[in-house]
Amino acid sequence: MDSALLECEATNHYYDAQFKREAVKLLPGEFYVCQHDRLLVTVLGSCVAACIRDYANGVGGMNHFMLPEAGGDATGLPARYGVYAMEVLINQILKTGGRRERLEAKVFGGGNVLRGFSTNTVGERNAAFVREFLATESIRVVAQDLLDAYPRKLYFFPATGRALVRKLMRLHNETLLERERDYNARISTVSGAGGGDVELFG
Repeated sequence: MDSALLECEATNHYYDAQFKREAVKLLPGEFYVCQHDRLLVTVLGSCVAACIRDYANGVGGMNHFMLPEAGGDATGLPARYGVYAMEVLINQILKTGGRRERLEAKVFGGGNVLRGFSTNTVGERNAAFVREFLATESIRVVAQDLLDAYPRKLYFFPATGRALVRKLMRLHNETLLERERDYNARISTVSGAGGGDVELFG
């Protein structure tokens, strides 16, 4: 794996006692791909996560991107931006044994979690981007939980394709709030909820 990929591959591994298996927590700008029965976890505000897998052999992974594209600001991890995040995830799945014609996706996030922002939000742009990207790449979206006004905690099991979403009705995480304010401040410089097999749990 080249250095650019290593910089944005998630490294926070832990044992999840609730699900009794090895897990990987993804932060914004990270991705992770595996062949094993691992659990991938992330928390989304206006960010979007794409969960993509080869439905035949279970090779799959998740990304977590912050903005659709870099525009004039390409600093930081390249996988913070949707175009790179999607490409690196798909390419790594293919390198790990996935087949493009068997890929399917579940997509999550894009919530408008800050009061006072009702139109043209970061979340709306992220959601529109991921739908358009997957349609262009002819990757079928089998489930989605996008937009609305709440953050989400997402659990994805690439080996089986199972996805669990916990809606976080109250947002007390100051780090997430600050991140959301920054996204909304920056989105002006960047150009340009559904059903399916998603389990919601409280």
